[in-house]
Order: sequence, then C-alpha cells, then structure tokens
Amino acid sequence: MSASRDKKQLLEQLNETERQIADRISDNMNTFGVSSTVGRLLGIIYMNREPMTLDDLAEATGMSKTRMSQVMRQMISLNIAEKEHVKGSRKEHYNVENDYVQTFVSLFTTNWREVISKNRQFANKLQREIDEVAAASDGSVEVDQKIAELRKELDEWVAYYNWISRLVEFFESGDIFSAVPIERSDKGEDT
Repeated sequence: MSASRDKKQLLEQLNETERQIADRISDNMNTFGVSSTVGRLLGIIYMNREPMTLDDLAEATGMSKTRMSQVMRQMISLNIAEKEHVKGSRKEHYNVENDYVQTFVSLFTTNWREVISKNRQFANKLQREIDEVAAASDGSVEVDQKIAELRKELDEWVAYYNWISRLVEFFESGDIFSAVPIERSDKGEDT
C-alpha cells in the first residue's frame, strides 16, 4: 500500500511540475504581446503532448468552448497552433508546435510582419501629407527646413523597418541558426 501511495504522491508532484511549466509558458507569452489566455492554452496543449478538442480545453481552463474557439483561431493566425485530424473522431483537434525555438520564431516573425506592414503604410501616409505641405508652401525657410527634417526622419523610419524586415527574413529562412546555433540537451532522452 505505501508503495502505491508513494507512486501517487510522486505522480502528483510531477503533475504539479507540468502545471508550473505550462504556467511559465503562459507568462512568457506576454513578452510577445500575446494574451495570457493564448499562453495558457499553448502551455496546456504543449504539456498534454497530444491534440486536444475545444471541449478538452474548456474543461482544462474552466472557460467556455466559444472562448476556446476564439483563442484557437488567434493561435492559428499566430502560426503557433494548427487543426489536426484524429482518426476515429469527428471533433476538431488542435495541436501546437512542440519546439520552443520554432514557437519563438513563429511569434517573433508573425508579430513583426504586422508591425512592419502597419508602419510602412503609416510612413506612406505621412510622406503624402508632407508632399502636400511642400506643394502648398510659399518657400518659407522655416517650413522648408521642417519639411526637410521630417523627410529625413521618415527616411530613417523606413530604413529601420526595412532592417527589421530583413531580420524577420533571417529568422524565417533559418539562417539565424547558422549565426546562433541551437544547443540541444540530451538529458531526459530515452536511449
């Protein structure tokens, strides 16, 4: 009897460790501007080690199935989750990337692509506004000087987002791993 109790206590302790890992994954999502709910589901599915249904997720979180559906759509758009067919089940199952590095790359590149796009559009809008002011200017030295300053600022702005775009491409192409190799641990692996 005491051996099974010890086993039960050990399993409970290991389950608590898994919960702590899932919680930390959730906390880390804030770094990417992702909601804690997205992080929580990522951690839950990751630690489950197999695809989960919306019902499973609702039960695990205590949230509604509708909310789980919304969050899973968000995770799919961030490229950190996908629908997965499970033989013998008619329900939709969801799974997440099992590689922390790939999850980072997906979040990093998806978020920055959106920022780059928005800021390039914004820069174009501001450039048009500056061009309109320049066309309407009567040649005032003060106005022309301000136009030149703002054009220089916008050039630097565009150069910055072009650099970020190249950085995103560096991650997406996998070239980042030549510059910063992943050091994998063999600990805990079965041999």
